[in-house]
Amino acid sequence: MSHLVNTPTVSSINNKRLGVCGWILFSLSCLLMIITFPISIWMCLKIVKEYERAVVFRLGRIQASKAKGPGLIVILPCIDVFVKVDLRTVTCNIPPQEILTRDSVTTQVDGVVYYRIYSAVSAVANVNDVHQATFLLAQTTLRNVLGTQTLSQILAGREEIAHSIQTLLDDATELWGIRVARVEIKDVRIPLQLQRSMAAEAEATREARARVLAAEGEMNASKSLKSASMVLAESPIALQLRYLQTLTTVATEKNSTIVFPLPMNILEGIGGVSYENNKKLSSRA
Repeated sequence: MSHLVNTPTVSSINNKRLGVCGWILFSLSCLLMIITFPISIWMCLKIVKEYERAVVFRLGRIQASKAKGPGLIVILPCIDVFVKVDLRTVTCNIPPQEILTRDSVTTQVDGVVYYRIYSAVSAVANVNDVHQATFLLAQTTLRNVLGTQTLSQILAGREEIAHSIQTLLDDATELWGIRVARVEIKDVRIPLQLQRSMAAEAEATREARARVLAAEGEMNASKSLKSASMVLAESPIALQLRYLQTLTTVATEKNSTIVFPLPMNILEGIGGVSYENNKKLSSRA
């Protein structure tokens, strides 16, 4: 009911510009509302929702620099017309746009723009259809911005491109009472032939990288084998322990038959021990 108290004050301030005919019509409208009071009150009271604002025109002129609402507002019969404006965030889906990039590649890019109306008076008075105007401007800005980028820049720098589009849209729609909250690029469609070329290039790059890694692995393995051979050369018993360890590893696989080569030094050692024992026994005899 606070709007009912404020409305006469706003009306008295703006009615000074109505002129003689305007004052006469204003007086007749008030008189008509008083005569038909029990019925007219239901026609003059309007409810504006929390997320809406009402821009009131009296004899074609906007009543205040700020829209009315939310809550109850008073509309005079015959001379007042009001337009409701929704202040909620609007999702604008940009259809796929065919774009020629800076490196002469034809792509199709679509996106989403999130915006809302922060000034209902500007949205009604400064543009015919604010939503249609914002939609067309978003399409044009998307094509203009992406046309100055290469394909690799579009694929790698979506966030920077979206931010630049948001800045341009926000500057252009400021006079319309629009504030752009967010811009997102949904999908970048590349021609099939170009997709195959990019896939072949990526596959060749991965294959070359795999070969380099394999060569580095072979080099590291050879260095490790060289170090191991030097250690084994310094300690011959280490080679026998390595053979035994290999035999233990093979035995864990539950094989029925194991063919294991014995090194010659082990046999020579065994033979040498037997020969020395026989020699000692013959000398004692």
